Amino acid sequence: MSDSRSLIAVVGATGSQGGGVVRALQERGTFRVRALTRNPETYAGPADEVALADLARPDTLADAFGGAHGVFLVTNFWEPGTDEVAQGGAAVQAAREADVQHLVWSTLPDVETISNGRFEVHHFTQKSRVDPIVRDAGFPSYTYVMPPFYFENLTGNMAPQALPDGSRGWALALPRDARVVHAGSVADVGGVVSGAFENPALVGAGAYLAPTPGLMSFGDVIDTLNEQGHDLSYQEVPADLFRTFFPGAEEMLQMFDYWQEYTYLGPDADEKIDLARRVTTGQITDFATWAEANLPVAGT
Repeated sequence: MSDSRSLIAVVGATGSQGGGVVRALQERGTFRVRALTRNPETYAGPADEVALADLARPDTLADAFGGAHGVFLVTNFWEPGTDEVAQGGAAVQAAREADVQHLVWSTLPDVETISNGRFEVHHFTQKSRVDPIVRDAGFPSYTYVMPPFYFENLTGNMAPQALPDGSRGWALALPRDARVVHAGSVADVGGVVSGAFENPALVGAGAYLAPTPGLMSFGDVIDTLNEQGHDLSYQEVPADLFRTFFPGAEEMLQMFDYWQEYTYLGPDADEKIDLARRVTTGQITDFATWAEANLPVAGT
């Protein structure tokens, strides 16, 4: 028996965002799902089908997008050699040529424009450079999703570290109680993207959706975790010291300064957050709930 449901093709189906989109779409069941990956032979996820797609090889994209009603598109700034504008532009063109009806692009704020050039946060701004390419491509429907600062960072590259005073926690060039970070779980991106594909009349004319419960400070993070039984602390460090900590610290400093002046999402954040809440087919998880499930107290 044939499956008459429209098809959504998901770029980066083995990654954190794309994988969550695949799961959310499958849980919903409204669309068929095609997982797109550079290594389709090893894919073991829940998609209905899998196909080769390599954003560094635009010739793979016509077949990857062929027959798809919708495409979820994400690029990886941190992969060596990635040119997000070139990759995003090529993927948008391929999707348009494949007659895709709805494209959802994973983007971030245009820090350069928001700050009138005062701050340079390349891993934000480079994604935003694809936004007008999406807008001008002529898709019947197109939507932007703006992932937040991931809670999951706190178990990965920003996990608590040993501090000079013998405690564990974070040492950052950001005031402890600066409530400027729009944070959220990467797992919630999938439900918002799934909801966008189901609601083109509401969000398909270039709406921005931000899956986050709202603003947090690192003080909020620490207070919540300590209330749950952790023993974590925070040290604010001078910028001149922080920039010596690791390669790339200078861009982090620029990001912290941008956050303090404009917040993570920048202007119109409340509208983006509200729209995400309205369309999601899943949930928007608060930090305390996420932490109980993902940051258990040692020995419990």
